[in-house]
Amino acid sequence: MSELFDQFKAGQVYNGRVCAWVPQPRQAEFMRRAEDEVLFGGAAGGGKSDAIIAEALRQIHIPHYKGLILRKTYPQLEDLYGKAFRLYPRIDPKAKFNESKHTWTFSSGAKIIFGSLQHAKDKYNYQGRDYDFIAFDELTHFMKDEYEYLMSRNRPNGPGTICYMRATANPGGVGHTWVKDRFVSPAPPMTTIWENVEIQNEDGSKEIKRMSRVFVPSKVTDNYALMKNDPMYRVKLLSLPEAERKALHDGNWDSYVGQVFGEFANDPDHYIDRKKTHVIEPFDVPRHWKVYRSFDWGYRKPFSFGWWAIDQDGVAYRILEWYGCKQGRQDEGLEMSASDVFDHVAKLEKEHTLLRGRKIIGIADPAIWQKDGGVSIAEEASRKGIYFNKADNTRIAGWAQVHERLKFGKDGRARMYVFNTCRDFIRVFPAAQYDPNKVEDVDTKGEDHICDETRYFCMENPLPTQLTERDDNWRMNPLNLYLDVKRGDLR
Repeated sequence: MSELFDQFKAGQVYNGRVCAWVPQPRQAEFMRRAEDEVLFGGAAGGGKSDAIIAEALRQIHIPHYKGLILRKTYPQLEDLYGKAFRLYPRIDPKAKFNESKHTWTFSSGAKIIFGSLQHAKDKYNYQGRDYDFIAFDELTHFMKDEYEYLMSRNRPNGPGTICYMRATANPGGVGHTWVKDRFVSPAPPMTTIWENVEIQNEDGSKEIKRMSRVFVPSKVTDNYALMKNDPMYRVKLLSLPEAERKALHDGNWDSYVGQVFGEFANDPDHYIDRKKTHVIEPFDVPRHWKVYRSFDWGYRKPFSFGWWAIDQDGVAYRILEWYGCKQGRQDEGLEMSASDVFDHVAKLEKEHTLLRGRKIIGIADPAIWQKDGGVSIAEEASRKGIYFNKADNTRIAGWAQVHERLKFGKDGRARMYVFNTCRDFIRVFPAAQYDPNKVEDVDTKGEDHICDETRYFCMENPLPTQLTERDDNWRMNPLNLYLDVKRGDLR
């Protein structure tokens, strides 16, 4: 593929026309995809931004065509401006850039607009406007509702245009979870993901439309021009700390810059071996273990319940959860009344095999005791027989306790494990980001509700700052006996 790329050079004449730009092989793979949505990237240095700048040109021969290229803030657009200034005049010498409107206008009348969405309300700046092509550069910097709102603006400005969306991204950022869920997790790379959308027509009839999307991975080794011009760039990526290296060099979506709980391990091949993962298969919890219920309230935002069991060694197990988030929506609550929420919890604790007949110790955010002119959330819970103690809401010390439980001690084992049935925890918890303005705190702009109720639980059961090696009584634990039998190495 690199040999084919080397055959064509920008500035050379082919068939009587000057070549302005040549896509590299992986960029060409991205640009030839026909899906409605395409995510390009996964690692640093893959030529993603160049491809977006070039892709926006595809329909500039149509006078009413409008393209939109977005970054989170206007200052972040500077690099894209530079790429556009190098390329666009080569394509159309009559193209003009209006700096105040951040818009390129081409000789046909077609336009490419550069925009931003720094604040949530900024999405409404695009209300009532139509764009035939929309591209997000660094999609993980955006929230899902921002992306979906702009999808509603992806409409034709006239006949003959094709409407589609493109995006680039590296792992990490406040939108990491939803981007991964939408493009990366559902199917292997380069595999089309189909979604059926029900449409209601004006006559009341309904029909199903199919939308398509795909993830096209790109790594620094796919950028032959960069590798040739700066061979040390890859060395720089390989020299980064492990989390950064996995994200920026390998394009690993389970490890990225800014990840708070980078030590969280989820290896499906080792659910039985606690030395290699925090995620394990469910087991019957012994009756003498204490069971806790941690809770973070939400209405428009998700609420989160976690049920935890603690063994005689102080090891915690997340055995059950209920996460009040709308299906397929990022950080969007069920908008259930407190009365309905606690009716469900009461029923669950009465009937679920892991919980029924147990004394359950509740811990919750102290904010649920606030009355705000009416009955507090805590009072509503007590009416249903659900009781809570006020959690220690200290944030930095709380996160330190979470980290302490995630550590693998000298015996190779951690002090916190999660049943593999707790899918929302496994999806959301590892994606927590550090707050850029509070370097030790979790970014509250992200989906942090599961993290918060986990912190409440850990502060209710604090560990010493240093883990100690356990003695041989560890093997007397019923769970350890279960694990040994499953491994087949019981002595």
